[in-house]
Amino acid sequence: MKPRSMLSRARSSRGLRVLVVGAAVAVVAGQAPTFAVDDVPPLPPELGGPPGPAVGAAVPDSYFGPMPSEVDNNLVGPVQLLRSGPMGDDGMSITVPLYQGQMSDGRSVWYILTDTTDRQNADGLGLNFASKLAYSNVGHAVRPATLQPDTTLTFERGTVDFAPERTVTPGPADAPFPPAVAEPGSVGDADYSPLVQLTNQPGSPIYNAPVVAFDVTAEEISFCEGDVDYSLVHDRVMSICPAENGGGTVTIALTPIFSFARPAVYMSTEASDPMVAALDKGTFAPALGDITTGRDDSAFSAIERLFVTINGPTGADNPQRQGLGSTLLDELPPLHVVGGLPTIALDYSPLWDLNLGEWTPEAIEAGYRARVIDEFQILSLVRDGWITGPEGAPYGSTGIVVNCPIVARFL
Repeated sequence: MKPRSMLSRARSSRGLRVLVVGAAVAVVAGQAPTFAVDDVPPLPPELGGPPGPAVGAAVPDSYFGPMPSEVDNNLVGPVQLLRSGPMGDDGMSITVPLYQGQMSDGRSVWYILTDTTDRQNADGLGLNFASKLAYSNVGHAVRPATLQPDTTLTFERGTVDFAPERTVTPGPADAPFPPAVAEPGSVGDADYSPLVQLTNQPGSPIYNAPVVAFDVTAEEISFCEGDVDYSLVHDRVMSICPAENGGGTVTIALTPIFSFARPAVYMSTEASDPMVAALDKGTFAPALGDITTGRDDSAFSAIERLFVTINGPTGADNPQRQGLGSTLLDELPPLHVVGGLPTIALDYSPLWDLNLGEWTPEAIEAGYRARVIDEFQILSLVRDGWITGPEGAPYGSTGIVVNCPIVARFL
């Protein structure tokens, strides 16, 4: 059974009304991949900024050698994981190749590539390898595409409407959730999914190919200097610059997160729930709801877990701030926690199973409420009764899937 809209469930339960997510081929369309430089930008201000290596030590900064990740990217230090383009200087954006395909009726499809089940092509294109995507082909969660002789892709089904205006209006000041209005700025039809299977290629690999514009010409979406028309493109597009032969680049805004205590960033592109899509500036893609949730690392699971805190500490200057309340009141990212990332764990997937929790009154009264940055830290707090599901309900999956490809980790 597909999950009901988060907005409808939110209005039927105070706990569930508090949710926000802050949370191919070697050459496609003639566009050769542009690889990123090795340098990862410093830790963004949203994650505390980069402390000098001499803090607390009586030696100059110049005495310190390279970060261990420069020797082995499995060690501590910055690593860019999605390497198909350069990150912005502040670490909160990435510019990646733009690809043009078409529907079987000829309408244009502008998309990006982020993840694939094809390990060799992941290396070749600078994408994330995500073996778990092989288990996402259920229901309408994956749509077929055919590689053409000119290296473009033809999609058999699935369209996106970018014309709606994204609208989010909070509730009353003392109870801003659920939003009085939460309408996503782009809506996929029942067949749209960012997950695409190349049906005429060896092994039928699956690619994560979020659509950023649909049924428009290159001239209509040429916003190379920004000032984007969001009635034509995805709400996370900062600039888009189509080029000849179906190529070009697009710059995407990123979201800061934590994975096993390591600060990182991912890009939020789709959600299976309209409220989540609206709040996260993503496309509402109901077909992603066909993917089974609640099983995480079991055999044949396509998902990883995303841990969302409802009522973490607030205050823009509070170094412990986190969660949905902070996002609304402080207008800052919620700093969610996710499961495994490449180089940290073996179970990465860009498909995140949204788990919703809140600090109990007892935890708050005891002064235990603080920023949490590790999956096992959260699960220990759940085990001990300090964090529960909404209104004391059992902790676990909401049944909502969000597509958020990882871009980089900072430590």
